Amino acid sequence: FGMTAPAMFKGVTVAKKQPDVTVADDLLQALEASNVARASEQLRKKINQGEEAWKIHLSLYPVVQRVLNPPFINPHLPKMYGIYRELVPYLRKNEVSPLIHLGVTEYARRPKLKELPKAKVLKSSISFHDIEHAIDVQDWEKTAAFMATFHAQEGGPELARRLLLLGSGYLDRSLGHSISCTAFILLEMLERANQDSWPALATLADYFCKGRFHTTPVLRKSRAFPSDEALNHQLLRATSGSGIVNLHHTITLYALERVRQFFSKQEYNHMANACIVFMEDKKVEPIALDGRALEPAASYDQFYETFSRLDAKSTLAIAAGMIASPEGRRRLGRFLIKGLCNQYPGNYDPHYLTGLGSALWVVDRFWNQESVVLNALFQYLSYFFDGIG
Repeated sequence: FGMTAPAMFKGVTVAKKQPDVTVADDLLQALEASNVARASEQLRKKINQGEEAWKIHLSLYPVVQRVLNPPFINPHLPKMYGIYRELVPYLRKNEVSPLIHLGVTEYARRPKLKELPKAKVLKSSISFHDIEHAIDVQDWEKTAAFMATFHAQEGGPELARRLLLLGSGYLDRSLGHSISCTAFILLEMLERANQDSWPALATLADYFCKGRFHTTPVLRKSRAFPSDEALNHQLLRATSGSGIVNLHHTITLYALERVRQFFSKQEYNHMANACIVFMEDKKVEPIALDGRALEPAASYDQFYETFSRLDAKSTLAIAAGMIASPEGRRRLGRFLIKGLCNQYPGNYDPHYLTGLGSALWVVDRFWNQESVVLNALFQYLSYFFDGIG
């Protein structure tokens, strides 16, 4: 429902596929051991030695794919890791470290999925139905092995297309994660075409088995591709309301937009309609500023003075005054990310990061639709402020 990836990503060096997989071996060991203090110490040491925070982040990939978030089965942290690619370009180079530290702390403090030994790619041909059957019988190892073989035989984009179509049948059961988590894990895997895809495939195999996502739905029959006006109305519905369920409506549409290149027109229409059905009979609830004057912040300190009071409406008034220009939107993204890091108490709900990614996507793509932007920002800010307050 949006359009192409933000123009700001063109030429940004952090998105290049040049991860340094040796830069953080000792940090990886601390993450594996779930030792928060040790992980923080190693990260600080490496940054003080001049290593780039983004390269350190990239090197964490093998362990991060196995980070769990009990009691939920959804791979929230691997998804959060992938969304970092969308957040970092808003920051100046010397502002990246706090965001990476936040991530490292979150990855370290949580339990890890056991490491599944890498399976050999099968010589025999594998159909996607074989993957579905392995999921159905709850065979994690076989599912991962079949995914790896399908990946080798048909390619990563084809595997992504099929897994996302499979996940579209389980949005209500998974609160949208069968698309949103799957999408960003796959995007990160595909971004690393020169690296081993096994960590991501093992995680997705585990998730699909736990969720019992084993039957690809028949493509929904619908009318012609929805008009922009109809799609914008659905986005206004998604961004309406507060709380975790409503926030997931926006995150799910955000994820779908990021993977729409994998689908035919008919398939994308099916995915979009699956999201619409997921929202059920939800009504539009536009947010108003209640007569508050728009007060764009000229500096981060000015922004943070209001943000730190955890007042969603007051912060919204400042944010609304910053969206008219590309420079203002980029500055707003930077301020929100810095504010999130400055409010970090040592533990966070991963939706504080994934929800921010979806809110910034709405701001970037729909900035000229005030009602949609106000809804998305208020939905996120109220969720974040309620959570940390």
